[in-house]
Amino acid sequence: MLAAETGSIAFPILTALILTPFVGSIVIALLPKSRPELPKMVALVMSVATAAMSIWLMASFETSDAGFQFVSMHTWIDAWGISWHLGVDGISLFLVVLTGILFPLAIVAVDAHHDEKGYLAWLLMLQAGVMGSFLSLDLFMFFVFFEIVLVPMYFLIAGWGYEKRIYAATKFFLYTMFGSAFMLVGLIATVVIAARDIGYTTFDLTIIAEEAEFAASTGRWLFFAFAIAFAVKVPIFPLHTWLPDAHTQAPTAGSVVLAGVMLKLGTYGLLRFGVYLFPEASYWSRHLWLTLAVIGIIYGAIAATMQKDLKRLVAYSSVAHLGFIVLGTFAFTSQSMSGGVIQSVNHGVSTGALFLFVGWIYERRKTRQIAELNGLQKVAPIFAAGFMVVMLSSVGVPGLNGFVGEFLILIGSFTTARWWTVVAASGVILAALYLLWAYQRVFHGEPDDDNKNFAELKVREGLVLLPFLGLIVFMGVYPKPVLDRIEPSIDALIVRVEDNTTYVQPEPTIDLSHSDESGEEDG
Repeated sequence: MLAAETGSIAFPILTALILTPFVGSIVIALLPKSRPELPKMVALVMSVATAAMSIWLMASFETSDAGFQFVSMHTWIDAWGISWHLGVDGISLFLVVLTGILFPLAIVAVDAHHDEKGYLAWLLMLQAGVMGSFLSLDLFMFFVFFEIVLVPMYFLIAGWGYEKRIYAATKFFLYTMFGSAFMLVGLIATVVIAARDIGYTTFDLTIIAEEAEFAASTGRWLFFAFAIAFAVKVPIFPLHTWLPDAHTQAPTAGSVVLAGVMLKLGTYGLLRFGVYLFPEASYWSRHLWLTLAVIGIIYGAIAATMQKDLKRLVAYSSVAHLGFIVLGTFAFTSQSMSGGVIQSVNHGVSTGALFLFVGWIYERRKTRQIAELNGLQKVAPIFAAGFMVVMLSSVGVPGLNGFVGEFLILIGSFTTARWWTVVAASGVILAALYLLWAYQRVFHGEPDDDNKNFAELKVREGLVLLPFLGLIVFMGVYPKPVLDRIEPSIDALIVRVEDNTTYVQPEPTIDLSHSDESGEEDG
């Protein structure tokens, strides 16, 4: 059963993943200004400790278990049925690991231009909020963490962003609050209606999902209340307009985190709180989501091709890539949904690295205009080579991580959403067009006077880049350990959709099952 709770241990590892960066944020905020060297030290210690715990979590995760593991359950507000309920499964595991890894890399990669203390405190608060969102199995707790995330991101953009940072931060905040208002109403309604079936009030996700029965029309209204919030966060076309502005004006670390993990709150939410809670409604509305996903893929690619600002181009590429993830989610096959989850991670790695490169370019040249950048390959060949590998992973070249996710999504979606998949496949070609064209304009040719002194990749930048390149190659060459942990939870989710609808998953085009030690197929 999807809600099975296994892997509990004496040490509350999931609680520690949230509290460590949170405590770090508070400590940094309380540090005296007379010790300017301490904030960076505290931030690194706390974020590296969080990363280490997330990696340990991945290593200790039971591969064959589809349920929630390392569960932490404590009553909080008993009268309302609110509890501190945390758990991790194959769907959330690698998003947790990605959150753990990205933040220390972002902290090391780029220094704050002013007020480092406030900058680092907000970053760690953001990490705590994102961790809490991915781990919460209580609707109230999820909503709290989902909203907490908005605050540090707003201040990071408004306080450390670029020229139009106030406009971008305000737009980001208003859009996401608009979506959250719908989710709050839907959340309360879900709990109240579920209480009639269950016999008592509870915000526990697993209890509501397993024991409450919603009428078809009711479930559909509730599903859309949640889905609007997640659609804004993804963002799905036509709710995407805040994203290019937020990315363009955000500081480099903010862009890395925004692309890497914050956007995944939307795709994760659609799986965890959309499909899991309301399988009938999610299947009933699949054509709408498939259509919006495909429009997002094509629109994002065309818009990216037309951008003059390199950072804005990468931002629009996220709209296209996340369209693929939504396509995989609502195709409802094991391959497509597993591909969607692994592509969420791949996008975080590849696009996070692209934003780092764009940030480093801006630090050197004080411009992101493509027309003002040329010939960088001749003066900084190592920098150009690193950028090329990351760019090719975003394109989806075989042997790199982006190919695995996109291939699984397309091959899985073809059986249940053929014509949407055919159109979406053209997005792969368009991605190659705008990224390769951007690379040609920025790195090829002869450098002019402004670019001939462009600095080569620094040692610190190279050390930050190595984990990104390692993940890009490893997940492209050998994705099996990742898929082995994702697939059981996805398969359980599909079974839940089949049990609540007329849907029957077709035979897989490619069998993702693996042989166990005895030589028998499991899967």
